Amino acid sequence: MTETRPDQSPARPSGAPRPEQLRPERPKSEQLRPERPKSEQLWRVLVGEQLREIRIGRGESLRGVAGRARVSPQYLSEIERGFKEPSSEILAAIGASLDTTLLELTSGVAERLHESAAPAAPAITSGTAAAFALAA
Repeated sequence: MTETRPDQSPARPSGAPRPEQLRPERPKSEQLRPERPKSEQLWRVLVGEQLREIRIGRGESLRGVAGRARVSPQYLSEIERGFKEPSSEILAAIGASLDTTLLELTSGVAERLHESAAPAAPAITSGTAAAFALAA
């Protein structure tokens, strides 16, 4: 049992870490998640954006597309908002309900990912720099 002295904090058991030695633990979701550049978009977010744009562009309701794809409207909404990462079978079913193929859908998402990750090309201001660039 530890005793409390009036002028000091309670005694620590031998070998116990001091409070300043304790580090707050990171949540498990952060421990498992690899670090990524802040500007890099996640695949599931881009898939959701692509699906939502196609659906809205066609004037379709969430309920109608979900019904044809045989998924719940809630699940389709979570996919569109980037909260769920659907399987290729689910993506194919949702794509078919929007009259698009899995290839068209994934190609569009890959293009978005490529565009968001591509750094801007530096402007060449002199002829000499252009010559060196061509020589390389």
